[in-house]
Formats: sequence, structure tokens, C-alpha cells
Amino acid sequence: MSHVPGWEAVIGLEVHAQLLTRTKIFCGCATAYGAPPNSQVCPICLGHPGVLPVLNRSVIDLALRVGLAIDATIDRSSIFARKNYFYPDLPKGYQISQFDRPLCTGGHLDYILDVAGESTARRARFHRIHVEEDAGKSIHPDKGEDPVTRVDLNRCGTPLIEIVTEPDIRTPAEAYAFLMRLKQLLVFLEVNDGNMEEGSLRCDANVSIRRTSDSPFGVKAEIKNLNSFKNVERGIRYEIERQARLLESGERVVQESRMWDAGRGVTLSMRSKEDAHDYRYFPEPDLKPLIISDEWIAAVRGELPELPAALEARLESTWCLPSYDARVLSATRPLARYYEDVATASGDGKLASNWVMTEVMRLLKDDGDGDPWGLPVAPSDLGRMLKLIAEGTISGKIGKIVFEEMAAGGGPPETIISARGLVQISDDSAIDALVEEVLSAHPGPVDEYLAGKEATFQFLTGQVMKVSKGRANPNKLRERLQAALDRGRTA
Repeated sequence: MSHVPGWEAVIGLEVHAQLLTRTKIFCGCATAYGAPPNSQVCPICLGHPGVLPVLNRSVIDLALRVGLAIDATIDRSSIFARKNYFYPDLPKGYQISQFDRPLCTGGHLDYILDVAGESTARRARFHRIHVEEDAGKSIHPDKGEDPVTRVDLNRCGTPLIEIVTEPDIRTPAEAYAFLMRLKQLLVFLEVNDGNMEEGSLRCDANVSIRRTSDSPFGVKAEIKNLNSFKNVERGIRYEIERQARLLESGERVVQESRMWDAGRGVTLSMRSKEDAHDYRYFPEPDLKPLIISDEWIAAVRGELPELPAALEARLESTWCLPSYDARVLSATRPLARYYEDVATASGDGKLASNWVMTEVMRLLKDDGDGDPWGLPVAPSDLGRMLKLIAEGTISGKIGKIVFEEMAAGGGPPETIISARGLVQISDDSAIDALVEEVLSAHPGPVDEYLAGKEATFQFLTGQVMKVSKGRANPNKLRERLQAALDRGRTA
């Protein structure tokens, strides 16, 4: 269930998005994923004495893209701060982040919640977006291994933005839908790759419950280790139910950080939840205030791509698509470009939508890459094949055969159709000959139809299609078959 009867959930999300820069935020070390442990480090990201950080301008460019895309307020003078805590994967003993003067405040993101076949528009507001460096990674042993925790510092200094929402989300399903929309936006902006499994997109959830929407907020728990979008939804759902059980049994909820155990489907207590004063924030003395000029903002704004909401609206209006189709086809920029090339070549936006959403997306699922431009089927080829279907040269059924051969590298549709003799049979006399052949071969079903068993018509239709090897024009076939049977009835 998405909620507990008698309680309303109050949910806020903290999303850490790794920025797609080639180098780290304060040094020239690479940010590539999968390098050998501790091979992408230097004295700066290792926190050696006497070194000085130098801000990577590309980090701010990418962060500004997000702020402008969500209509946030850009602070023209933001401050970096030291967030102090001690952990083995934080060699400096502090993290360079932002505290009371973040880069962006406010803004919002609209998304669609699909529940039980109904789509509802939702909006989540943002509290802030700030820039910071990542910590390293502690690698804990599995059961039965050498009981030693190892530390990989490659990720130290990797640039992040932390995106903090207002507590506007009310159900686990809303949290899931919002995160999918946020991921789509970040990928569209080419700011983040959206890969939660590799840790480049991470989410913590703050969850509390209250009796009514006008009651004060309850005590919140922060859920960590939510390593997939589905686990965000599952973890929040469990936490809502856990807090309701506590309060209904007369116990209280304590402010704490809890870890999501995906295998057991439960949250487990980690530590008491820190407040800001626990980190002893103070301004970073080695970095000047970050000054953002009007010219800088204008330059970044000028490079923004078409955003998902605008793209969806344009696909609807340009190609006369239902809103659902437009949402599916605008999931990624490459998919939208592929679809529009197919639609342009075919001249039929809805026919192109049907084929891209079924046949092309099936190939993408099997391929696992997600980029339609890597498929053997060029959009221009698919568009021309769809035009042949619309013109009646081939049937939709034959089209699927041609598509499969194109997907196997068989070449353009015209070549496949010609080589295999797949042109649709639409000539009346040719179809009449096929119908007479089938009626003569199946006198029993013909008598059943003439006696009133109309379902036999589908059997006879199928037999004609079989004899024609799928090439008979379906509309003409039904028309000529009906005429032949009507003649038999009056004979």
C-alpha cells in the first residue's frame, strides 16, 4: 500500500548527483568510473598539508544548468564551507561544501503521477542546490571474507551537486515518479548519467508522519543506502509503516539515520541524525566567494537544450500525439530525435509513434544500451517502410517481417521486399482467386458460416492469408471473402 490509513507521510529527498566533468572539483585528477583503487588521487584530493584547492569552472557551469532549468534563484555571491567530520574515507577530516550561502535556492519540478491508470500532475519545490566534493568509499568485507575494511579514495574530490527538496512529497509512488523526472532532467542537461547502480546518482529520504495535513510535522528519520529508484519507493513505504506502528503502540519516533537493507526489506538504525551544528561549519579559508555574473548566467542559459516538458508539448502539437505517447518518446533526447526522424520520413506521426514505442523499444530492451541510434534499423529506413504500409504496398503484418530482417542487418526495406516478393496483393481478381481456392478446400466451414456460425469467417480469412503467405491486402480480403460468401448464401 502507498500509505497507512489515518496517517499522512511527509517526505523530502536529498539527491546527490555526480557532475559529468572529466576532472575533479579542486584538482586535475580524473573522475572516470572503474579505475583501480587509489589510482586517481593526488596530494590535493588526499588532503596533504600545504596544498590549495583550485575550483573547476566546468563544475559551476553544470550546476548552473540545473538551477536555471528548475527556475531557481542563483546566488550571485555564494560561499564554500568546511563540513567537519571524521571517517576513514575522508582524508582531510572535512568536506568542502556549501552551507548558508548555496549556489541555488528555490525552484520547482513538475512531474506526472500514474496510479491505477490515472495520471495526475504534481509539483515538488526545491529548497536548495549546493556544490560540494564527494568523499571516498569504504569497502566492507562480506561474510566469510578477511574481516578488513578497505578504503578507495578515487572518489575523493569528485564534483557533486546536492539537490534538496521541500517536504512536498506525500507517498512512496510520488517519490518514485519525482525521482524519475529529476533523473530525466539531469540526463537531458548532460549534467549526470543517471546511474544509481554506479553511485553517480544517490538519494537519501527524510520521512515523518502526521495525523492530518494541518498537523505539525512529526519527527523525521533519514533513510540511506537507497541504491535504486524502486528501493527508494520500498524504503519509504517501509519507514512510513514502521513509524505508524511505533506511534500507534504508544512509542515515539526518534530522529536518526537509518540504513535500507534491500535483502530483508527493512530499515535499520545507524546513528542519531546530525544537525548542522554537529558538523561545525565554517567558511573555507582557501577559496574566495564564488561570484556569478549576468554574462555567465546568460552564456549558460543560451546552451540549455530543449527541456523534457517543452519537448513533450512540441511532440504533441507537431505530430498530433496523445500525451502518453509524447511522454514515452521524450524519455531521452536520442529517442526523441530518432522518433522525429521516423515520423518525418513516414509522414505519419501516430504510425511512427506506434512502431517506435513497440518494435524499436523492444529492440532497445533486448540490446540493453538504450540508444536507438546504435540499432541496425536507421530511422529513415523505418520511416520509408511505414510509408509503404500507409500506401498499401505492404501490410502491417508484412511490415513486421521486414522490420525483423532490417534489425538483423538485412538492409533497406525496399531491397528486402523486392528480394522476398513481399509486395501486398491488392488486385481484386488475384484475391478472388485465392478466396475461391480456400472456399473449395474448406466446404465444411463454409457451410457452418452459411448456417449462421459467423465466427467461421475469421477462420476462412486466416486460411486466405496463409495461402497468400501474408501478402493479401487485409481490407480487400475481407471485402472479397464476404462477397463470395454472400453469393453462396443466395445461390
